[in-house]
Amino acid sequence: MDVYLTNPRGFCAGVDRAIAVVEQALIHFGAPVYVRHEIVHNPHVLHKLRARGALFVETLEEVPDGAVLIFSAHGTSREVEEAAQARGLRVFDGTCPLVAKVHLEIARHAMLGNSVIYIGHAGHVETLGSMGHYRKGGRLAQGGVIVLVEREADARRVEVPDPARVACATQTTLSVHDTQYIVAILRERFPALVEPPKADICYATANRQRAVEDLAQCCDTILVLGARNSSNSQRLVDVAMASGARAHLLTGLESLDPTWLNNCRHLGITAGASSPEDALQALLLHLQKTFGPLRVNEIGEPEDIVFRLPRSLIDDRPVEARRSLDQSGDARNKAS
Repeated sequence: MDVYLTNPRGFCAGVDRAIAVVEQALIHFGAPVYVRHEIVHNPHVLHKLRARGALFVETLEEVPDGAVLIFSAHGTSREVEEAAQARGLRVFDGTCPLVAKVHLEIARHAMLGNSVIYIGHAGHVETLGSMGHYRKGGRLAQGGVIVLVEREADARRVEVPDPARVACATQTTLSVHDTQYIVAILRERFPALVEPPKADICYATANRQRAVEDLAQCCDTILVLGARNSSNSQRLVDVAMASGARAHLLTGLESLDPTWLNNCRHLGITAGASSPEDALQALLLHLQKTFGPLRVNEIGEPEDIVFRLPRSLIDDRPVEARRSLDQSGDARNKAS
């Protein structure tokens, strides 16, 4: 069997940073540390962090006074941030810097009184967090609104108080092509539409989707490693199918359906931005045991972007510990 592995694949800089925030908080403060929502959407990652003492919660009421609290990579609303501050919790922000960029864009438009059309998935934690930054002086913005658009049909009927004062923002893990169609409709309906100076869909999402499009040109079946609640992983399946390949999402070897590989001669494998590389290697080992020697081909180029850890997780540590962290985790602590 010919197997093709995409580059880039797996952890992006935002996910790597978020996991490192939890790991370093556990080293610095000891267990337990509390994480609001899943730090990233992947059961393998969560299992490992739970084993080390991370407790994942959905509400602040589950966090005891004086505890260490970490916000997930998906971000959280301004209301939750303020509530955590009022409680005096020791908070570290695992929010992906590219999600935080969207938060700032939305908050700026709120301050200006512009409406914001947010393109995203209803109920997704990133959507809830981002839309929760549409505030002005601690209160809901005056003069504008924030509204959710999920699909093209929504874009055709969405309304705002003043069509001359409207901007758009997007969830970072959407389909690049689907979002382009939605934005095109919004541009036509709202000629004064203000778009982000740089696309909100993150580099990692866009890069992985392009890699899957290339993968579909040489593979009849594509396996995408990622969790069911991972938006970026789901979009990789969608892109693969739209490109003409059979595609299946699996969290790991345990969810592989052998019938997916019937009559498969050219198999492509990729991994969503929150899926660890060891899950992919376990899958490869299983395929080798099942089908014999594999012809494994790597296509594309890996990413080399990294994000800084929160400064407080480095500078608050003793000098000796800081030096050790700088030596062992230097790549994670460099600016992108």
